[in-house]
Amino acid sequence: MATILMNKSLGKLSVLFELRSMLREMEHEVGLDTLTSMEMDVFLAAHALSGSAGEVVSSDEIRKHDLTAGIAQASYHRALRSLLTLGLLEKAEGYKSKHYLVRDDLAGS
Repeated sequence: MATILMNKSLGKLSVLFELRSMLREMEHEVGLDTLTSMEMDVFLAAHALSGSAGEVVSSDEIRKHDLTAGIAQASYHRALRSLLTLGLLEKAEGYKSKHYLVRDDLAGS
């Protein structure tokens, strides 16, 4: 019985390894492999919330997303600033602050 459970666990670990390897490869292909885990979570939350190219997403919406809800406030803002500096997020026109767009060529990805 213990051998069967161990084999199942090893099988799941193998699948997890394969998924993680594919994810890293995809991140590299789209140029996101240099982001920190917090930057990645903030970026993916913004992307998920934006829905389509050109759709504005607020900092509060991003902050409340499941991917970012556990990030400390200061770390969240550092990641957000970094994404702006990298050009992955852009400040939305027509708003004083706290509203962003995912870069057009990445929004539909």
